[in-house]
Amino acid sequence: ALETKDLRPQRLLNTVQHKATHGDPESVISDIDHFCKHSEQAMNVGDEKGSILDLVLSEVYPSTALELGTHCGYSGVRIVHLLRPGTRLITVELNPAYASIAQQVIAHAGLQDKITLEVGSSSDLIPKMKDHFGITLNLVFLDHWQDRYLPDIKLLENCGLLREGSVLLADGITCPGTPDYLDCVRNSPHYESHYHQSHLEYTRAEDGLEKSVFLR
Repeated sequence: ALETKDLRPQRLLNTVQHKATHGDPESVISDIDHFCKHSEQAMNVGDEKGSILDLVLSEVYPSTALELGTHCGYSGVRIVHLLRPGTRLITVELNPAYASIAQQVIAHAGLQDKITLEVGSSSDLIPKMKDHFGITLNLVFLDHWQDRYLPDIKLLENCGLLREGSVLLADGITCPGTPDYLDCVRNSPHYESHYHQSHLEYTRAEDGLEKSVFLR
């Protein structure tokens, strides 16, 4: 059972399972976009900001990526279907109900073998990642709770999960906003940062993505 009063994720899943072509990630993405535009909005990066995510992926081509905030699996599917074989995506979701929906969306897209979904808090899971997965990260997509962005990148730094050239891409930096995170990545000598202006998913309200490269 969903551990939330928000039943939109279940309706989104039903749409994917009944309308999207099984094993076709682009069909899954397209049908979620259509659902969110014409039926109900959902908490995903959306098509317009998603194209910026696609652009950054094409610049970085990560071998190992981390997503903080799986929600219903939209951005996980979007990330993985663009990447080379052998790429690993680890995605973290705090809410078990959303994680269950995401697993089913990911499976419908045929990507269940390419995405590792970890259920729990980012503050608990990040410190275990290096030992558990033996990795450093080429790309981190932050799309969870904005008040966790700054603490979590500090955790990533302190746990040795970032290396020179690692890219952070943060969603929702204008709406609802992440002033402490932006102050850090824009003013720290450890980052080179750039704002990609866009709009809040499926609306005309301004929002954007902040791309920040870890220098050392």
